[in-house]
Amino acid sequence: MEVGCLRLLYVPFDQLHRDHGVLRGSDPQADIVVFVESARMMRAHRWHRQRVWFLLSAARHFAQELEAAGYRVEYERAATTVDGLAAVRARHSGAEVWAAEPSSYRLGQAMRDAGVRLQANDFFLTSRDQFAAWADGQRQLLMETFYRAQRRRLGILMDGDGPVGGRWNFDAENRRVPPKGYTYPPYLRHEPDAIDAQVLADIAGLDLWGAEPDGTWGTTRTAARRQLEHFLEYHFVRFGPYEDAMPADEWAVHHALLSPYLNVGLLHPSEVVDAALARFARGDVPIESCEGFIRQIIGWREYVNGLYWHFGEHYREHNELAAGRPLLPLFDDPAATRMRCVASIVGDVQARAWVHHIPRLMVLSNLALLAGVDPQAFLQWMRERFIDAADWVMVPNVIGMGVHADGGRMMTKPYAAGGAYISRMGTYCGNCVYDPKQRTGDRACPFTTLYWDFLDRHRDEFARNHRMAQQVRGLDRLADLDAVRARAHEVLEGLSAGTL
Repeated sequence: MEVGCLRLLYVPFDQLHRDHGVLRGSDPQADIVVFVESARMMRAHRWHRQRVWFLLSAARHFAQELEAAGYRVEYERAATTVDGLAAVRARHSGAEVWAAEPSSYRLGQAMRDAGVRLQANDFFLTSRDQFAAWADGQRQLLMETFYRAQRRRLGILMDGDGPVGGRWNFDAENRRVPPKGYTYPPYLRHEPDAIDAQVLADIAGLDLWGAEPDGTWGTTRTAARRQLEHFLEYHFVRFGPYEDAMPADEWAVHHALLSPYLNVGLLHPSEVVDAALARFARGDVPIESCEGFIRQIIGWREYVNGLYWHFGEHYREHNELAAGRPLLPLFDDPAATRMRCVASIVGDVQARAWVHHIPRLMVLSNLALLAGVDPQAFLQWMRERFIDAADWVMVPNVIGMGVHADGGRMMTKPYAAGGAYISRMGTYCGNCVYDPKQRTGDRACPFTTLYWDFLDRHRDEFARNHRMAQQVRGLDRLADLDAVRARAHEVLEGLSAGTL
């Protein structure tokens, strides 16, 4: 970064870290730090209340912390980000605006059009150029291949040239469900302060969705670090075995609840990885928990961000399965379905703007996939409802993985499953009006019925996929396929009407 003249350092609301982004190497005496609160961002969609509150409060807290550290800060409220930057620039004639590369295509283009000078985004462990170099050498962009390359490149959990523990992946050990009567450690609560309260008052007039903050989320770097330490102390040891479990009586199991803080920059992935490895080195955390957690940070998170930029701006528009059903009422109203798993999980989203990766993938996305919900409508819902829903997160996760709208560019087969998976990994089915073992009749689980109907509807496409061939052949063994089709029609009608 050039020095010697006044610089306006623009900090987006997802780059809130003094040691990274445009603030890396900044001079509190010579630079002015600029934040812009965009009215269009807040009003463009029906966001979850806690998502908007978290972004605004975290940014206002960070601006206050920079001022306390001696920085000159200008916090602008404007119609759009570009308008806000123009207003600040007009007050400082001749000053250039600098920023780290934004994390979305839309904001990046807006910054370039506005003449902002961009530097590399270092909020990830893998630069966009490094990912592109890896991707260019692959026949298939498999996450497992990328993850192993990351372990080698970063020197994490390595024993010479091989992995610590003799295996790269301990997924097989991490598919358990907590036993009945299992006791969970308490989750950390974050007490709101005056800034939190003011933000909540400021957004009261917006058309938002979901409950008000309940202490689940903090909005400062101090809170983020406390959350990391709490996870390492109370949940890390049992994270691995139960990371895929969906118990009906516990919304977060042993998940770290760190994704919102990582995705706005209050935590950097390097410090999370270092803290986890230091804890593992003490010898009281099993390899399956450490490896499973590290994989989420240096593997999946970096992989998804890399794919977002590698696939390009128009990747979000894919709809290779020609899905066109409008968003189902149950996604906005848990009372619009009698499916216990869906109602409970949407209720959790409503309460906290978060559920972990398996409910997102195997319940919410799976239902959208099986029901043929329009992928762009479902993508928008996911972006609006989750507190950690950055554009780079949701586009590959939804279009590529969740609803297979890209035709297999990201995943070689769709993540489609019937009620049996939900029954195996969750505890919702016992008290549900629907039976996951039935595919026809009034008590048939909609997931089970729609799974077979989905395979039938897309038989021709999936018959050519070697990873789906066995499932497709299973259709030929169904003596009641006509009854499945009829029940599927009833299910789709009922879901669309909010009565099933």
